[in-house]
Amino acid sequence: MELESFCPEFDVAIVGYGPIGAAFANLLGQEGLKVAIFEREKSVYHMPRASHLDGESMRIIQAMNLGEELEEVMIGAKGYEYINSEGKLLLELKRSGDKGPQGWNQHYRFYQPDFEKVLRTGVKRFSNVHVFLFHDVIGVQESKDMATLKVENKTEEKVFNVTASYVIGCDGAKSLVREVMGTPLEDLGLHQPWLVVDAKLKQPVDMPKNGIQFCNPARPITYVPQIGDYDRYRWEIRVLPGEEKEEMERPEKVWDFLRPWITPENAEIERATVYIFHSLIARGWRKGRLLLAGDAAHMTPPFLGQGLCAGLRDAANLTWKLKMVIQDGANSSLLDTYETERYQHVKEYIKMAVELGKIIATLDPVESEKIHRKLLESPPSMEEPCPPLGEGLHGELPSPAGNLFLQPRMDDGSLLDDNLGYRFAVIGDPKVLEAVKEETKRRWESIGVVVVSDPGIEMNQWLKDQHLSAILLRPDRYLLGAASNSSELDVVSQHLPLEFSEVI
Repeated sequence: MELESFCPEFDVAIVGYGPIGAAFANLLGQEGLKVAIFEREKSVYHMPRASHLDGESMRIIQAMNLGEELEEVMIGAKGYEYINSEGKLLLELKRSGDKGPQGWNQHYRFYQPDFEKVLRTGVKRFSNVHVFLFHDVIGVQESKDMATLKVENKTEEKVFNVTASYVIGCDGAKSLVREVMGTPLEDLGLHQPWLVVDAKLKQPVDMPKNGIQFCNPARPITYVPQIGDYDRYRWEIRVLPGEEKEEMERPEKVWDFLRPWITPENAEIERATVYIFHSLIARGWRKGRLLLAGDAAHMTPPFLGQGLCAGLRDAANLTWKLKMVIQDGANSSLLDTYETERYQHVKEYIKMAVELGKIIATLDPVESEKIHRKLLESPPSMEEPCPPLGEGLHGELPSPAGNLFLQPRMDDGSLLDDNLGYRFAVIGDPKVLEAVKEETKRRWESIGVVVVSDPGIEMNQWLKDQHLSAILLRPDRYLLGAASNSSELDVVSQHLPLEFSEVI
């Protein structure tokens, strides 16, 4: 679509059409917002990058009604073994291939071009979402009432101005939107060069099924099996001090690294590029009408496989807030909770990835031996974090407020979210739901809270085990709050993001 063919005014403009921009487009599109997406490239980037998705991320994809389509291009992921230079097991990160508490496999691997194609096909469902490929955003200005983007049509070498109520910068580590906002980056201390190699088998080769971290100070290496299908594999190879990018990327050098596993006779290299693994978080995810998400807001080393997952959580957290501000009249201060809730949450994942990096990638033999000896003395079986949200909408409400909620199956076999949609929901004992104040019921009705008074055996058992009678669930599936009686549920409901005066 050409910009000249309609009035270029949008509710939301997204800068960058990678997986996080596409996730926002799907979620915003189904909320009925008028969205424009600008991407400087002509098509999906053809090389693999991200390769891991967790159960919470798949639940977010489910909210886009794309879960089944995406599952067709992924495989269940196994765990990682951390091996020292003597071949001894230091640590094991277990990743079950079974359905987990979020209603999906706990971990998946995929080939990113396939992943992005599913999301972009999903965007085509929405006539209110307009995609502009080969269009580069070269400037952004903000005023009190709108943001203006200067966009270059690279095909015709024309420049247009586009206005939007809000702009989301999904434009990566070198974000133009972040630069315009003047947002600084907080450094969590890890900056390492790694050679990332993706290879595709030409014929069957007997390869390890689990991921392996070779924690050898002489040359740390990560092996990632079966990306997306059964013939793609990845290696991440630490670049040592004094080694040059150009030398590391030479095919002869790359094959020297890979010969313990594959050769040019049975495989081909799809990508071999040196990247710097960073640990950074933006301090200022919102400036008026400008917002950041994905790598523009945070960068994590890949040791925990949480980079893409973190960006999807951004989309799930921010979309419903934008919808409420733009469509439902909520105060724009609601958008300030986006950073306060997400900042500490993503920081916990990055900190854990940095700690794993110390185990994996320490080059000092003495320090490495010290770390490894401690692990060998009492080898833990490590579980990934599931931190609560930071300070935000739930205010001072006690735990489990702010925590991710599970997705049980209903008695008919369907998943909980399939009965809720991407909306607030109150779930619990019908007597407790009925006994709340009339003001609470009007508050629920004013923002379309789904009331579930017959949640099924599994959900009722959870409530019983937790000594609770009801929960109030956010669209992003974090708990706004929980209650053991109707009075407590009235208090929790006061935290819904509309002033009471607006719903009387």
